[in-house]
This record gives sequence, C-alpha cells and structure tokens, in this order.
Amino acid sequence: MNPEIRGCGTALVTPFRRDGSIDHDALRRLVQFQLREGIDFLVPCGTTGETPTLEHGEYLGVIRLVLEETAGKAPVIAGVGGNSTKKVIELAQEVERLGVQGILSVAPYYNKPTQEGLYQHFKAIAESTHLPVILYNVPGRTSSNIEPGTVARLSKVPNIVGIKEASGSITQQMEVLNEVDPGFRVLSGDDAFTLPLMALGGVGVISVASNEIPGPMTRLAHLLLDGRYDEARKLNAELLPLMQANFLETSPIPVKAALAMMGMIEEVYRLPLVPMRPENRAKLEKVLAAQGLLQPQKV
Repeated sequence: MNPEIRGCGTALVTPFRRDGSIDHDALRRLVQFQLREGIDFLVPCGTTGETPTLEHGEYLGVIRLVLEETAGKAPVIAGVGGNSTKKVIELAQEVERLGVQGILSVAPYYNKPTQEGLYQHFKAIAESTHLPVILYNVPGRTSSNIEPGTVARLSKVPNIVGIKEASGSITQQMEVLNEVDPGFRVLSGDDAFTLPLMALGGVGVISVASNEIPGPMTRLAHLLLDGRYDEARKLNAELLPLMQANFLETSPIPVKAALAMMGMIEEVYRLPLVPMRPENRAKLEKVLAAQGLLQPQKV
C-alpha cells in the first residue's frame, strides 16, 4: 500500500473540552471541514495534536475517529513517534491494524541519537510494519537533526517513502533533494518554506495553517505542483501573515486560539501548554480579521 502523499496534508490539532477530555464532536467537525475544503491527506496525532499528553486509549480513539470520518475520502497518516524505538514499533503495529494509510515518525527527542542511531531507529520501525513511513525532521524541537546523508540511506529502505523536512535550512533541504531518488517525497514541515521547497522539487506540505485555511493551503500546494509560480507567489504573500502568526508562540498554542476565535473549537490546552499572552493574542486576532476568518465557519 503506497498512498499518493503529495499536495497539502493537515497536521490536525486535538480539540479538548473544558474538563480536559477530548472533544470528539469538534474533531468530527474539523475533519469534515478539511474534507469539504479539498485537503489531500490528514495527519492526526502528530506533535501539533499535543500527542505527548494523550493517554494511549485517547490516542487510538482519535485515530479511529479520523478514519471513520474520512471514510476513504483522503489518506490518513498517523503520527507515530517517540524516543523509545520499541514503543514506537508497538504503536506503528497498532495503527496498522486500525487501517491507517501510513505513518509519520518524528526523530527521537532528548536522547539525541547519533546519525547511525537515527538510521537504525527508523529502519527498525519501517521493518516492523507494511505501512509507508514518512520521516519527520524538526531539530528545533527534538535536538536530533536527520542529516541529508542519513535521509539518503533511509530512502533505500523499501517502505520509507518520504520526509517532512522542518530543519529551517533551505540549504539542508536542497541537499536532501539532491541526494534522494526522484520518487522519494520531500514535504515541507514549515508553512513558510512551502513555496521555496516545492520550487526546488518538493511535493507538498504537512501544514499547521491548513487547520484554519485548508482550501487556500491546498490551492497553494497544487499551484506549485502545476508550476504556476506567479499565482503561487501571489497567494503565498496573502497567506504568509497567518503562517507567521501561527508561531507567535509555541505551536499549537496560536492555531488552537485561532480555531477558537473562528468558532471551531474551545480554546483548551493540556499542560505544559498554556493560553497565549494577551499581546500576542491581539496580534493573532488582527491577522485573522484581515484574512476574513473571525466569523464562525459553517461546519
């Protein structure tokens, strides 16, 4: 099974109720909003979904719900990461049984493996499942940078099919694109890098902003896939303020605040995440107003 993972995929937030439990109704509405707006694929339980705070049963419940709501209308790529290879393998096998179409696996955090350790970690995960595996490199949050040479080695593992690249370095992204085979999918892990990375040969983005604007972010990705760069640059300029506002504080704090302002979810986080500072909230609200997003969405 090798789903067509290209274009725009949403790194879904996990909505919570005021009592701290998962808001399954809000999650259903979010998924239907995404599908209606033409999203290419969905990524529940990634780091944007506050997954480290989810209990095991809650995690599996979110995956099941997203699978039920998509009903085959878009691929579901489950976030399956951690800093214990054994536990990640167990989780990968569980979500495979649930029926997801692939997994996104973040580099191990805190224990800072060597490049050989990263290679052996991801190779072991891939060999434990029949699912396509997408690597996730975000060294600013993990302190583990999957270097281009290691990505090239991992790309030879049959079911490691791509990487979500969020190193923040366009040079590293170019090196990755130069070292992997053409069929290996390089996706932006940072909304603001979508245009340059796709212009260099990337095939899409796993987006935070598409929680709020799935239609425009999907259009941006498809304009770039089609080589319509003038239109893409214009649209990118329009969307850039929101892309930036989503990182006024640690993600997913701003995007959840924005979705609450849009009437999509309640603004609830699990510690250690806390609500935005008032001055940043005011900046975010100003951007949302300029984008015409403050009115409640029909969901």
